[in-house]
Amino acid sequence: MGSPGNIDPRAHDDPRNRYPTDEQFYANDRTDQSEIPEDRPRGGAPADPYKHPRTWGTVAIVVFIIVIVILGIALFP
Repeated sequence: MGSPGNIDPRAHDDPRNRYPTDEQFYANDRTDQSEIPEDRPRGGAPADPYKHPRTWGTVAIVVFIIVIVILGIALFP
């Protein structure tokens, strides 16, 4: 089975074993004007330089866990 696509060499001349290239295959359902104008620029919205990436909720959870650990150590030595 050394032929491309693992086609049986005995069926190499069979017309059913003719496969289109990727460009031909994907061009079948495209219109003549296949380029679509972009509705927004790539890269997303620019980040706010003053907004911190962590939220107050995350900070509150970390502080809560630290307080629980400190209270646990203080109350149950």
